[in-house]
Formats: sequence, structure tokens, C-alpha cells
Amino acid sequence: MNYIEYKTINKIAGNLLFVEKTHNVSYGEIVKIKISKDDVRTGQVLDTSNELVIIQSFEGTSGISLDSSVRFLGETMKFGLSRDILGRIFNGRGMPIDNGPNIVAKKKMDINGAAINPYCRAPPSDFIQTGISSIDAMNTLVRGQKLPIFSGSGLPHNDIALQIARQAKVQSQKEDFAVIFAAMGITNEESYKFIKEFETTGALERSVIFLNLADDPAVERLVIPRIALTSAEYLAFEENMHVLVILTDMTNYCESLREMSAARQEVPGRRGYPGYMYTDLASIYERAGIINGKKGSITQMPILTMPGDDITHPIPDLTGYITEGQIVLDRDLHRAGIYPCINVLLSLSRLMNSGIGPKKTREDHKQVSDQLYANYAEGKDLRGLVAIVGEDALSENDKKLLKFANEFEEQFVKQESYEDRNIEKTLSISWDLFGSIPKEDLTRISSQMKDKYYKNSKNKL
Repeated sequence: MNYIEYKTINKIAGNLLFVEKTHNVSYGEIVKIKISKDDVRTGQVLDTSNELVIIQSFEGTSGISLDSSVRFLGETMKFGLSRDILGRIFNGRGMPIDNGPNIVAKKKMDINGAAINPYCRAPPSDFIQTGISSIDAMNTLVRGQKLPIFSGSGLPHNDIALQIARQAKVQSQKEDFAVIFAAMGITNEESYKFIKEFETTGALERSVIFLNLADDPAVERLVIPRIALTSAEYLAFEENMHVLVILTDMTNYCESLREMSAARQEVPGRRGYPGYMYTDLASIYERAGIINGKKGSITQMPILTMPGDDITHPIPDLTGYITEGQIVLDRDLHRAGIYPCINVLLSLSRLMNSGIGPKKTREDHKQVSDQLYANYAEGKDLRGLVAIVGEDALSENDKKLLKFANEFEEQFVKQESYEDRNIEKTLSISWDLFGSIPKEDLTRISSQMKDKYYKNSKNKL
């Protein structure tokens, strides 16, 4: 097909080209930017009005002048897909970077996708085991859920992400399970670590990795989660697989969104982020779920770092409104040498009750979780009291709860980064901890469950 080339660029700002409008173009349309015969770059329509078209260049604007030409291809960005993407590593534009062959596409799909129609959604109800006790027992991940991890600068969210990617599995081994891992704005060192980790542990065979480095164009960060989710949609709804999508770090994504908004001279919203950031994030998060009549599913675990550890910052704040809970990492636990440093009291999984219980995890799961929350919360409160009056002023029962809080962090929350605990092991540790508490004080657990499981506790008084 012959395309008309236009030399109507009238402004260049950052990675954006402002082009005088010549004919009707659509949002997201792919553009070729010709600098010379041997230098042709790819761009995408970011905005269009009656007079101007704004184009973002994926390879930067260095060398582009007002004399460069552009041609609109009349189609949006698509990604070629087949089952062969499993075990492969791509850059932020979906190009292989693992020295492997190009993907022979069975199907090409628009990366912008669409949120799942609420009428067609099936309610999530199946347990996904991550091997991390504080998630599996108290903030359970359910197939089809979107459960973000709220972290802070310097906290080990990437290590936790890798551990989940290695260990996550569905209970039934008969079903195909895949992990899609998309990293945005990472360093070369982190990239090397991610690739090496996936290769040496064998997790790469069932994974698809997308990497955008810190020195790559910022506009790629706006594309990479959409390419990752398009891949997930293909594997889930065309290949009938259950897919876990891990996106890290969504804060880098939002920073790129703010950068593009500023370049377009848009009116800023909260803390300089664009007013449409909520809608933009929703267009990503709402692509997770289960569709009635389809065998596959998409589960999302976006990871974001909270600037200044501020959970009220616009990025975690808006994410919390859209998603179904959050896993919150704690700096004090990290300083105490506890990994993973998950603060279970601030964390929440709104769909947990749908994925636990008989035939899913175990009959005592819900009651054990409630009792762990109750005892740990009381024990943590008593730490503040001890700082004022001293431990000797506590009652015997309070001393037991204080000891429980310490043992809970050391034995339950704390585990090795390669320690993969199944749900039976996690619940067994819980009952061992309950052994230091008198049976009658376990008020969140029924007599039937205590009769069945409490007797097996190793530390029972």
C-alpha cells in the first residue's frame, strides 16, 4: 500500500512531535517518521484535534527536524502472538532480545485491548498458591483477581515479585499455568538479575518476560503493560491457560504518563499527574478476570513504590480504588531483617473468602486467618504499652500475646526467598504458634476446629 508522506511537523518537544493535521487520523495509530533513507523511526498518535496531531516517538527525537516527514499507517499497534512466546524475552516494544528467532504469529492483536464486559465476568473463586505464608493464609490471591503490592524505595519488592513468579501455581496440576512478567524503568543490573533468575530456576519455560530499561524511551513504559496484557489475553482466552501477570513498577509507568502530559501542556491534576490517570490505570487493571464460557483466566499483581512511603499518594490511592485489595510492605519489618516484609495488618484481599475453605484450601483456613489477625494486632498494641510501663507490668495473658507477635513475625512472616510453603505447611505453622495460647483464648476458632487441629500443636502448654 502506498502511503502519503507529510512534511508538516511544526514543533518538537521531548519525545513528542506536533504535526499539522492533514487528514483524519485515529488515536493510537502507528506512524513512520522518516529522517533519511536509512533512518526511519516508529511513533504512535497520542492525541488529535482539529488542527494538530501529537505523535510520540519510540526511538526518541534526536536527529528529527522540522524537515522530516511522517506517514500514517492507518492501523493501531499490534503484537504478533502464538504459544511460542512462552520462554521468550522481549523489550518494551515487543521485539525479541534473547537472540531467539522472531515469533511466527498465529494471531495479531491490538495492544490497547479492552476491559472485560462486567456482564461477561465470572466471579473469581479459585486459590492461587504463591508459597508465601503471609499472602496465602491471610491475604489470599484468587484466580482472576487484581491484587497490587504497595512497596517503598529500597524495599525488596522485586525479590518478592521474582519469588511469586517462580512459585505461583494453581492447585490442580492438570491445568496450564503461565507467568507474564513486565518490568518498567529498571536498571541494567536489575534486568540481568531478572533474566538470570528466570533462566537458572527453570521458571522461564512457562514465562514471558518484557523488559524496559531506565535508559529506554519513557514512552515505551506506556506501551509495555498493554503488550504484556495482550499476551496474557491470548494465552488465557485463545490457549485456555491460567495466566498471572506481574507488572513492576507501576510508579515508573505513572511518571512517564505525567511526563507525556507535561509535554502536551495539559492542565495537571493532583501532584502534577494528569487528571485522567485514574481512567488510564483502570484501562490496565480491568483487563484482569475470568470470562464466562472461557477456560482461561488472567490474574494481576501490579507492584508500585509509594513515593515517601505515602500510601495516600495518588498512585497507590487510585490503584486501591480500582483493585481488589493490596499487599503492603513495611520498612520497620525490613529493618528488623524480616523477609518478606509484609505488613499483614495493612494488607487486604477483598476476594479472599471466595478462594478458601473446603476443597479449595482447608476447612480451618478462614478461622485460622481471623485468629492470627486478632492475636497479632493485640500483640503489636502491647509493644507500645511495654515502651511506657515495662513488660513486668503486663498480665500473664498479655505476655503471651506479646510473645505471640514476636514469634508470628519470626516464624510465620519470615521465610527464605527460595522457601516454597504449601498451604498445609502454612496452616501447620499457624497451629504451632497457637500452641502458646490457652485453648479457651482462641475465640475466633470453633471448638470443632480446635479439637481437630489444636492437639497437634508442638508448643501447647
